[in-house]
Amino acid sequence: QVQLVESGGDLVQPGGSLKLSCVASGSISARNTMGWYRQIHQERELVAEITSSGITKYVDSLKERFTISRDNDNNAVYLQMNNLKPEDTAVYYCYYWSVTAPNIWGQGTQVTVSS
Repeated sequence: QVQLVESGGDLVQPGGSLKLSCVASGSISARNTMGWYRQIHQERELVAEITSSGITKYVDSLKERFTISRDNDNNAVYLQMNNLKPEDTAVYYCYYWSVTAPNIWGQGTQVTVSS
């Protein structure tokens, strides 16, 4: 089993920055992918993901403002979000995928961008 714990969501003003963190624990595979989705209303969309070897993937509309990184020693993935906009308001979910533990989700962390 793999468990994910997210943190870092907050209320921030437009133009501000936030860094989300997600730590995985349990039976972590050496080869895995971790990433972030966000849910706005009923839609859950990919934000970014990163493999254990460091290959990244971003949704095109966010890659200039958001940066994903990871710390394999601590089984953690991060999402640095800059120049936040009201439309970035969402619940952000961390996820983990490996052959032995596909589609593991965190509980979500709320990001609200508002003045």
